[in-house]
Amino acid sequence: MTRLDVTDHLADRTTHLRRLENESLQIFREVAAECRAPVFLYSIGKDSTVMLHLARKAFFPARPPFPLMHVDTGWKFREMIAFRDATVAHLGLNLIVHSNADGLRQGINPFDHGAAYYTHMMKTEALKQALRVHGFDAAFGGARRDEERARAKERIFSFRDDFGQWNPRAQRPELWNLYNARVRKGEHVRAFPISNWTELDVWQYVAREQLELPGIYFAHEREVFRRDGMLYAASPYVERMEGEDPFVTSVRFRTVGDMTCTGGVESHAGTIEEVVEEIAATRVTERGETRADDRFSEAAMEDRKRIGYF
Repeated sequence: MTRLDVTDHLADRTTHLRRLENESLQIFREVAAECRAPVFLYSIGKDSTVMLHLARKAFFPARPPFPLMHVDTGWKFREMIAFRDATVAHLGLNLIVHSNADGLRQGINPFDHGAAYYTHMMKTEALKQALRVHGFDAAFGGARRDEERARAKERIFSFRDDFGQWNPRAQRPELWNLYNARVRKGEHVRAFPISNWTELDVWQYVAREQLELPGIYFAHEREVFRRDGMLYAASPYVERMEGEDPFVTSVRFRTVGDMTCTGGVESHAGTIEEVVEEIAATRVTERGETRADDRFSEAAMEDRKRIGYF
């Protein structure tokens, strides 16, 4: 590739990211204008970081006109919680932390109750509770269509009925980037501003905007153990089975959920630029490679419809 070809390629990528950014800004503004009480679902990860940056851009110089909310299962990596609290304090944002209190009292966990039931109770039901308690009618989420099959069928404005259920056949058309944000009492809409982004887009945008991410996304020495072809962080809170002996290696996390279901990948990519190169060369989606909760069954989409996964 000649120097001119490289320049043209970089210009194309810059234009591509600018178009994605403009679409996302429009979505944030549309929801804020049309919905009575929106909320930003803050999961702390790279997608949430990009979304928060976009939300701040959309309403600058004012602060985003909605609070952040983190649905906390109690199984997040400590690095992520520390990053969450530091970010919120630095930006002066309003953060709501909600957990399923009944589930905590019952001690629901993925080991004794199974990953599907645990996810349903501590994530899906917890989110429904929080939306009801605070009266939110719209929630910004970080789902991207390239992640896995459950996400691929989502609209940018994805409606849930008064039971919090999602029916793909009942979604509204989105022609020419026109969105129908009307919701009836009891309903709410999930809006996905980065739905059309890919994992590579996210990382290239992080590089362009020089965004800070939790260190867990970059290669670091960590004690891990292997299970079903995935590397899990060794922790006193995660039960190991016979033969799952811990060892130390250089890993990073492509996507970060609960420590009980998030696997790392062996990597030496310690900078944003190195991660971009690594992602550009991979052919496996981040969730397919590192999220056990996306391996419930071969019919992940149908499983999630039944339990109302968000």
